[in-house]
Amino acid sequence: MNALIIEDLQNDFLPGGALAVPHGDKIIPIVNRLMDHFDLVIATKDWHPRGHVSFASAHEGKRPGDVIDADGVWQTLWPDHCVQHTSGAELADAFDVSRVDYVLYKGMDPKADSYSSFFDNGRRNSTGLADYLVDNLVREVFVCGLATEYSVRYTTIDACRMDFATYLVQDACRGIELRQGDIQQALEDMVAAGAVPIDASLVLQPLKT
Repeated sequence: MNALIIEDLQNDFLPGGALAVPHGDKIIPIVNRLMDHFDLVIATKDWHPRGHVSFASAHEGKRPGDVIDADGVWQTLWPDHCVQHTSGAELADAFDVSRVDYVLYKGMDPKADSYSSFFDNGRRNSTGLADYLVDNLVREVFVCGLATEYSVRYTTIDACRMDFATYLVQDACRGIELRQGDIQQALEDMVAAGAVPIDASLVLQPLKT
């Protein structure tokens, strides 16, 4: 069994959103085509409470891009985004959710962020995704979505650590590039962890008979 994990295709991460990933909307048509090629499709959602630790507005005198120590974990601060029950937290209208088997909510603890879809950033609590994959006999995981150097990177590396055969669908990802070189470094980190970078065309090509 294989699974496609689609990271955070939410309105706030698209152009015009509170934390827009440049050209993040461009991957949606690719993702929509990919989904029919997998046994299981998981879509993830940041689902932050108001005043979340990752919001610069929750820390007096801090601005987006600043980094703080949040209970022993280095935390980059962001504009308020993907607040629970707001339109910004909803999955993109153009994203065909009819093919999604499971929606995973993460980042719900007000005191801990969760870039990875497997654990919070301190790796103190599990989201339950690994158990879901194991229960469904998944051996291969393909990761795509937003943003390359955050949710995609952390999820991909954790999948490798848990011994899933892990593939990064790199043309179905986009990054923020808060600092120059961040995206390239993330790609190198994922490959070093054991992930195999592929293009969507490798998945979409017709099976040979």
